[in-house]
Formats: sequence, C-alpha cells, structure tokens
Amino acid sequence: MAERSTAAVDVADNSGDEPLTAQADQSTADGVVKNREQDTDTDEAQGSGGTERPGKASPPELHSGHKLARRYRLEECVTRLDGFSSWRAVDEKLRRAVGVHVLPADHARARSVLAAARSSALLGDPRFVQVLDAVEENDLVYVVHEWLPDATELTTLLAAGPLEPHDAYQMVSQIASAMAAAHREGLAHLRLNPNAVLRTSSGQWRIRGLAVNAALRGIATDTPQRTDTEAIGALLYAALTQRWPYENDAYGLSGLPKDVGLIAPDQVRAGVHRGLSELSMRALVNDGATASRHEAACTTPEELVKAIGEMPRIRPPEPAFTAPPEYQRTTYQQGTYGRPAPHPGATQAVPTPPPPLQSPTGRALKWAVSALLIAALGLGSWQLADALVDRTHSDSNQTQTTDEGDKNSAAPKPVRQLKIHDAAEYVVSGDAQHPGDVGETYDNDSATYWRTSSFRAGPPLAPYKPGVGIVYDLGSAQEISKAAIGLYYGGNHTTVHLYAADSLNPSPSALKSMQKIGTLTTTGTSATVKASKAVKTRYVLVWLTALPYAAGDQYSDDGYKQGITDVKFTG
Repeated sequence: MAERSTAAVDVADNSGDEPLTAQADQSTADGVVKNREQDTDTDEAQGSGGTERPGKASPPELHSGHKLARRYRLEECVTRLDGFSSWRAVDEKLRRAVGVHVLPADHARARSVLAAARSSALLGDPRFVQVLDAVEENDLVYVVHEWLPDATELTTLLAAGPLEPHDAYQMVSQIASAMAAAHREGLAHLRLNPNAVLRTSSGQWRIRGLAVNAALRGIATDTPQRTDTEAIGALLYAALTQRWPYENDAYGLSGLPKDVGLIAPDQVRAGVHRGLSELSMRALVNDGATASRHEAACTTPEELVKAIGEMPRIRPPEPAFTAPPEYQRTTYQQGTYGRPAPHPGATQAVPTPPPPLQSPTGRALKWAVSALLIAALGLGSWQLADALVDRTHSDSNQTQTTDEGDKNSAAPKPVRQLKIHDAAEYVVSGDAQHPGDVGETYDNDSATYWRTSSFRAGPPLAPYKPGVGIVYDLGSAQEISKAAIGLYYGGNHTTVHLYAADSLNPSPSALKSMQKIGTLTTTGTSATVKASKAVKTRYVLVWLTALPYAAGDQYSDDGYKQGITDVKFTG
C-alpha cells in the first residue's frame, strides 16, 4: 500500500473531480462550464458523469495473482468503476512494476479506450506516463502503462502546503508545454487534475492518463484546448493557494467561499507571486480579468506557453547553510599532547631561557659574522651603483626609440563589453526548450542558466532538430568581435554558432538567410566564439547544433543536453 501511495500512476483514479466539460448541457458555446456543483469527488458514487454510458457490461472477474497474456500478474486493484478496473501489476518478462486498466471487450467504451491508448503510445513524449501495450484478448481489453514508484502526486505535495514560487513556475511551465505538444498531435487530456500531475524524484513533472483517462470515463468536448488550459490554470491556482478555485472541496483541498466568485490567488493568500497569480487567472475562465489589470485570456496551451515566456524569470530559493560549530581548542592543539596533566592548583615552573653567547668561542663567532655582513654590504652597494648607471643609458636609448615609433603608429582600438537588453528563445521546429529562463543567461550569475531538453540521440541534433538557441538584443547595431559563452555541461562536444539575426523573434525560415559570425566546437564548459569577419548587427543568435551527453539530475533525465550560464559579447 505504501507503493500505491507514492507511485501515483493510476490514470483512472476514482478520487478526482467530474470533468469540467463532462456534460454537454453544462457547457456554453465557448466550452466554459457554468455548473461548478459537479466538480466534486463523486465519481465513485455517481458513475463517470460522461456523455456516454457503459451499457450493461459487467466488470471481468479478476483477482490478485491473475495473469494477462501469461505475462502481467495482477497484484492490487486500485480502481473498480463503471465496468472497468485498474491494477498495480508486475511484468514478469521484464521484472518491473506496471499499471493495467482492464475492461470487457463488449464494453461500450472498449473501442475508444483502445484507440486513445494507441494514439497516446505513438506520441512517445517522456513528459507523459507512457502507454506500453494496448491489447484485446480473451474477451478483455487491457491497457498497460508505466508505474513510477518514485513519483509523487501534486495532491500529496499540496497536502503539506502551497508550492514555492519557483516550483509552481516549473510545474506550470512544464505541464503547459507538454500539453501544447500533445494538442499539436491532436491529443487532449480532459481530466487534468492534481491526481494526474506527478513530480519525480529528479524534479521533473509528468502527466498521466493522456487521452486514456477521458476515454475510460466517456468524456468528450468540442473545446478540448480550452478545457485543458482551464485545468492547467486550476492546477496553478491550487499550487499557489492550497485551495481549489471553485466552491466545492476536491482533491483534499478546500474550495473558495460560497457566493464570492473566482478571486485572484494573491487575494486568497498573502505572499503569492504576483505574476503567477495573474497567469492562473488568465488561464481560468474569467474573461481575462485579473486583480490588477486586464490581460487577454489564454484559451489554448500554446497561448499559455507564450504568456509564461513573457513573464520575468523566477529564481530558485537560495540554499540554506547551517553555521559551522564553534571552534573548540583541544588538548593536542594546546601543546600538551603526550604530557601528564598538571594537578589543580600546582604552580608550573617557567623554563629558563638559554644563556647568550658569553663564552670566548661565542664572542669569536659574533665578530666573524659581523665581518661577513660588512663585506657583503660593501659588495652589494658597488653592484647596485653599477646597475643604475647601465639602466640610465638603456632608458635613454629606449625613450628615443619609443618616441620615434609613436609618431608613425596608431593607438589600438579599445575593446568593450556590449550590454544585452533583451533575449528570446528561437524555435525553428518542434517544442520550445525553456523560454522562461533565457534571462538567466545574462544576469551575471553563473549559478543560474537556461537549459535544453534531454535528447535521446546525439551529439548532433539533426535530423531531429536543426538546433536550439537564443536571440539577444544589443539595443542598437553593434560590431561583434567575439562572444564568451559559459556552458553548464562538458564532455563529448558542443557546437556553437553565432548568427546576425534581423529581429528578436525571427521566423523559423530566417535561419537559412542569416549571416554567420563565427562557430566553435568545444568539450569544456566555456566557448569563446570569435568573429571570422567584421559584422555589425543589433540581434545575435547563439545557436547550438550539437550537445554533449550528461547524466540525469533533479531537473532533467540523462541524454544529450546543454545549458547556457553566462553570455557576454564584446565589440
């Protein structure tokens, strides 16, 4: 049972809210649900609440120890609802824990569950809990998915209190970009709630139940992007306030006071980050109104990703250091190691210093040393005077030569550091990396950085991606001589190119026509790219086309990846 509480991978959980768009008669024309009384944890008592009923199909007779395909041994039933059941199981072939959803082949939703599972498996995005198998066999349909014993549900995290602003920012940024990628492939979630969002031990956020969760419960909507965007806004709201943004309690969180309406997070709880508060209100259905100003509402995950990228960066909290213990002198340090301790009250005899050199031998030795010192001083004075005379002649000749040469030589051109006014991530194809962190690359703090995703193949990113990078705005056209770039990872090789761009946000096709300033490949943690020829531009693109391999950490999995810590341009 302990594993069940931490694994958090049963995508068909029975403790969540009824979907915001589960009933067609609850939605307005733009997909905004009006009746919030259905958003409670009543699935188990009232059924799925979806637009489709399972008919008369009965759940299969399964028990712990039952094997599917002579491979998946069922261990513990975690959900039994509406004719389907969800299990923690063991893949005996690969000897690993998995999750399994099982329903009869004649179930009204069996075909849609199979289709959803296979579509989700084809996405192959590591930000989602992966579907491993989807099979119809022996009058049963079952879907096998990952089981993550090291992951923790957002529900569990919020039970201890609201998230720190940096953690909430990372959560909403990663969830929004993942859902934007899913919607580009035609996949929606429709049941995105605190039970469906997991944080792994490495600090990555993952989403469970993409498409499958809604299919199991027969949920459908005409506005899937709006539904998922509003759900992300509710997740952020809960992460900031530890409250559910509707009147009813759900997911272990208290709802808002009745008859108050939707109020901004920074009005619910003191100390809430202002930018994140406004972001959650733009994602929730409130016509874009925030506590302090009016912004356009975000109705798609793509719009939400763009809004996150426009926010000022949120720094992680400073690490707390404990003061070292007070210095304690020991007996050994006091010089008494190996000696008997003095008796209390006993007077210690002061050792008598040795007598001076008063013997005849001592007096002779003193006269000999004095004579040697006098001889040395005389010899040194003569050599010093001789050296000063030679130096005077040399300086005179050198001054004449220098004065004559200065008449015909020009002063060297001064080198100065160019100020960076703004920056934006440049995306040619696929997903953005971490657009909200580009400011970390020119804040004069080597501890902060912008990072790429972890790629499975490398070091070259092509053909999967032509490259990743950032465009910097120098404020006005400047002549670039070189760029000093701090890198987070060393090893293998990192290939860096500098291009002159035409704007802060050039089109994806503009890369082909950009003028190259310079290029460099390195295996270290810094790169100094010198201009191959004089180029004057306002916008400079730092473009990475090959990345080193690095192990996983608290922010990303292992793979080919890189981070930029500091960028400085000189001209």
